[in-house]
Amino acid sequence: MELCFADVESTFDYFRATRRYLERHGKPMAFYSDKLSVFHVAAKDRAASGPGVSQFGRALRDLNIDSICANSPEAKGRVERANGTLQDRLVKELRLRGLHDPVAATPFLPAFMADYNARFAKPPRVAYDAHRPLRPEDDLEQIFTWQETRQISRQLTVHYKRDLYVLEDSLENRRLRRKTVLLSEDAQGRVTMRANGRLLAARRFAKDHAELEPGRIVEHKHLDGAFAWIAAQQQQRDAERLASPKLTLREKQLLRPDRPST
Repeated sequence: MELCFADVESTFDYFRATRRYLERHGKPMAFYSDKLSVFHVAAKDRAASGPGVSQFGRALRDLNIDSICANSPEAKGRVERANGTLQDRLVKELRLRGLHDPVAATPFLPAFMADYNARFAKPPRVAYDAHRPLRPEDDLEQIFTWQETRQISRQLTVHYKRDLYVLEDSLENRRLRRKTVLLSEDAQGRVTMRANGRLLAARRFAKDHAELEPGRIVEHKHLDGAFAWIAAQQQQRDAERLASPKLTLREKQLLRPDRPST
């Protein structure tokens, strides 16, 4: 019912495949899968929206679709046997047609699926189709993103991964200080932020840069963000120096932020 090429079994690859499936067939009652980390997160601190819930599971929950994980490989034996047949047959079909890379082979997949289903599909015992149509509020572009929550600082900054984002200094945004913001990252790495359903405009300062260029021009309204970025960089450099075995104990004490004043 869906077939695509991917370098790895990543969350975003499953997002893309599931989106195509939903647009073609509608929303199923549930998806049944193994316990790959894309579908089930064992670490509670890494779960999204509840114990065991992955980013993929959170997206399904937003669409009112349940996610069920098999407890053992044997529980999905029939599916895995079909997958083994599919993989063997597809590889041979691609070889016969001289298709050696995903870009060239992708246009062949719909024809392969149609031929495979014509040969091996069997009519269901019950003709009822449990798929539900997508609703107007099902924003697949937003739902199929990597989503995390962060807190807005008093300086109107938000830290995400190795970047610092500075919000526009406005009356509306000042009211969001110490509030929670929802960050969404798409497959291209674009990050958007929302608070109370409102899209927030922000400037990105990459922490991967070694330092702020000397003499760089910074607008007054962005000074708080620049200072926050500089402070983060200085703390990181101090931490790296503290880890050096070449420093004496006195030098390390001088670098610590909680050192007593003299």
